[in-house]
Amino acid sequence: MKDAMKCGNSFAFLCHDINELEHTNQVNLPRVTVVMPLKGFGEHNLHNWKSQITSLYGGPLEFLFVVESTEDPAYHAVSRLIRDFKDDVDAKIILAGLSTTCSQKIHNQLVGVERMHKDTKYVLFLDDDVRLHPGSIGALTAEMEKNPEIFIQTGYPLDLPSGSLGSYCIYEYHM
Repeated sequence: MKDAMKCGNSFAFLCHDINELEHTNQVNLPRVTVVMPLKGFGEHNLHNWKSQITSLYGGPLEFLFVVESTEDPAYHAVSRLIRDFKDDVDAKIILAGLSTTCSQKIHNQLVGVERMHKDTKYVLFLDDDVRLHPGSIGALTAEMEKNPEIFIQTGYPLDLPSGSLGSYCIYEYHM
């Protein structure tokens, strides 16, 4: 990345080849739907959700926040977020109802897939505790486009211990 920046690509943090950011390439990117099953509202959720909806992906992109009901504290918080960004992103909140056949999270994901745009090529499932790099959706999509045999991709958390014993234990567990 540093070498690319030295060679004039000031957007190397987003993509290695600056030519990929040209409008002619961006308009041909596949549609992506981001489905986020939500439950509850914690101290970092709003920051995480903002990092997700402010992606710098250049193709068609929709965000579906899925909650069980309006009684969930996440409903009101994400409703405000969507209202604040209504002119900048395609984001919706979906009420999934109570699950009767599987976990609520899986139920919310399935309802999100049922309600996604019909022209979606890729679905990205994100947990509400994920903080995204602005180029994450583009990078994941680019890999899928390069290798059509890929059926699924996954990622692992990058935990940075905050100094407490608990955060260090979680870091070690994930490593």
